[in-house]
Amino acid sequence: MQKLRTNIFKTMLAQNAKNMRFRYVVSDVWYASVENMKYIKDTLCRDFVMPLKTNRKVALSAAEKRSGKYVTVETLQPKVNEHLTVYLEGLTFPVRLIRQIFTNKDHSEGVLYLVCSDITLTYQHITDLYQKRWKIEEYHKALKQQCALSSSPAHSVKTQSSHIFCSLCAFVKLELVHRITTVSYEGLKLNLHLHALKTAFKHLRSLQPLDWASKPIFA
Repeated sequence: MQKLRTNIFKTMLAQNAKNMRFRYVVSDVWYASVENMKYIKDTLCRDFVMPLKTNRKVALSAAEKRSGKYVTVETLQPKVNEHLTVYLEGLTFPVRLIRQIFTNKDHSEGVLYLVCSDITLTYQHITDLYQKRWKIEEYHKALKQQCALSSSPAHSVKTQSSHIFCSLCAFVKLELVHRITTVSYEGLKLNLHLHALKTAFKHLRSLQPLDWASKPIFA
C-alpha cells in the first residue's frame, strides 16, 4: 500500500510539474517518506514542507550524520518561532526543522514537527506555507461529504470517471454559491435538502384526494 501511495504521489507531481509552475510541495505525514523527499528535491528540483512522526531520526550536524549519531525528533524541543537545521536519516541534504504548537477544537494542545528543504525560510514562512494545505483538505472534505464523491455505486472505469466528474461539477457550483452567500458547505447542503423535502411534500399534498373520510392523508 505504501509503495502504491508513493507511485501515485510521484505520478501526480510529475504531471503537475509539466502543466503548472510551483515552488513548494506540501503534504500530510503519510507522504513524508525519504523517497518522496528525494524525488521532490533531486528530480523535480522543488522544495517541500512536510510533517514528521515523532520517532523519525535526525542528526544535528553533518559530522554527526557521518558518524551515524541520530536522535528522534521528539527529543528536540525548538522554541516557537525558532528553527533547527538538521539532517534527516536517509537524506543527503539538510532540512529546516520547526516545532509548531496549536490548540485543538477540544482545547487540548497539539504539537506538529515540520521539515522544509528550503533552509533559507523562517519559522513564519514555513508555517504560512503549510497552512495553505488546509484549503485543500476542506476541498477534499467537501467533495466527499457534500458532493457524494465517496458514495459512488459505479464499478467500471467509465462510470466511476463520470461520477468523479459530476462530483467536481457539483463542487464548483457549491463553491460559487458559497462565495456569494458566505454560507458553509454543510449549511448549503442542508438548505438544499430541506428545500427538496418541502417541494416533494408540497407536491405529495397536491396528489391526495379531496375527500378521504373527511380527513387528509397528510396533515
